[in-house]
Amino acid sequence: MRISEQLEGELVAHARADAPNECCGMIAASDGRLTAYFPAANEFASPRRFRIEASDQIRIYNEIERRGEDVAIFHSHPATEARPSQTDINLARDWPGAVWVICSLAEDRPVVRAFRIDGPEVEEVELVVE
Repeated sequence: MRISEQLEGELVAHARADAPNECCGMIAASDGRLTAYFPAANEFASPRRFRIEASDQIRIYNEIERRGEDVAIFHSHPATEARPSQTDINLARDWPGAVWVICSLAEDRPVVRAFRIDGPEVEEVELVVE
């Protein structure tokens, strides 16, 4: 999966802006490339979990569908590694086949990683920054 430096920067900026809470949003994806980020409100406003606010989710999903692209889910982990938590794995049941992109702020330098979650199985997707 490919991502531009600019798009990765948008993800990191949103994660930093919402810290210490998790941030969230959706990313348009096409042909193995993450193409556009759509930030959303975290309904829980929590440092440990997120849920994309319902009206944001509908609006963003419809926009990505209108563009003819796939949906990737984005959120941050302000104090833990960029790897799906059990909560994330449970939530992924609502988004079968979607790529999950996670930004960790746990270290001095933010880390952005991508994963496919299929039931209890988590597989990292190589994320190439261009």
